Amino acid sequence: MQYVGLTCALAFSLAAAQTTLETESWTERMMSVSSVWSVKAITNTDLKRAQTAALIQSLREKLTNIQSTVRQLPVLLQPWVNRVAIAVMQPYADASDAKRLCWKICLLNVGVWAAWKVKSWQPFMTRRFMHNPLSGLSVTLLTSMFSHRSAIHLLCNCLALESFGAAAYYHLLKEQSKAEPEILESTTSYHFLAFFVSAGLFSGLVSHIVSAKFRYPRLVAQLASPTLSAPKTETWAAAVAATSGAPRVATQKALDILPSLGASGAIYGAVTLTALAFPDSQIALFIPPSYPVNIQYGVGALVLLDTVGILRGWRYFDHWAHLGGAAFGVIYYAYGPTYWRRLREASTKAEKAP
Repeated sequence: MQYVGLTCALAFSLAAAQTTLETESWTERMMSVSSVWSVKAITNTDLKRAQTAALIQSLREKLTNIQSTVRQLPVLLQPWVNRVAIAVMQPYADASDAKRLCWKICLLNVGVWAAWKVKSWQPFMTRRFMHNPLSGLSVTLLTSMFSHRSAIHLLCNCLALESFGAAAYYHLLKEQSKAEPEILESTTSYHFLAFFVSAGLFSGLVSHIVSAKFRYPRLVAQLASPTLSAPKTETWAAAVAATSGAPRVATQKALDILPSLGASGAIYGAVTLTALAFPDSQIALFIPPSYPVNIQYGVGALVLLDTVGILRGWRYFDHWAHLGGAAFGVIYYAYGPTYWRRLREASTKAEKAP
């Protein structure tokens, strides 16, 4: 619990400090380019425009470098390489900052997923990128958040992150713009990253507490119960059956505590934050039947499904982590923007202090 609290506090503190540094850097950069900003106050909109212009210029330079390199290839390949480069760069340039950040997180998840496919790395990945509540490791609460073994699991989480993560990002941006007086903020990316990591850690902590504080003591009590001891037998066959049955029962009991991985808990935080921030929005499955429903009904159904899963003892998904992430999203919707504003104010004052 201390690890989660300290890591979350560190994530938000670093995010606020880095946001302040980057904002100051862009402000100085704009003032050095044009004297207009010495008499006109720079706004967040001005910062966004400057960043967009710089990004487009950077992409154009990269495309020019690619085209100059491609000239060394056979003539038949040159147009294909150029088309691929444009097909990648154009959507990236057109996308919002939120989409671009979510894509980067997804790429990180893809990299970890690819590492799972290396057979010789699997023992290391199992120890360091899956969280086992009985392992005594706390860092895996963080690393397991970006870990997926199944391609379907990875795909579903990436699709959900791209949509709900971008919406949550926009809400954080909108809330920051309401600050009075306005606090310059060149990017919301660090804020969202701190939110995403904290939501994942909180959801993992909820699942960890349930397993370590409730399931494990119950498991120990069940294994120590006389009902699992070998009963008295009168024949040799009965004795063999009794001794072979007890280990199977113990093994089945031990399977009640399973390691976990995946970004579902963090994404659930973005889902509930989005549902509260945009209550009139509609959502639909990306596969048929894709009938649109109100987001609050859809999220309510997901929470109800996880609640039923807990009551019924379903173990295919980590339902406690899902509910923990959902709870974090609700809490952050209520108190997060105010907390972030105070961090930014403190960071800005510290930066301006002599």
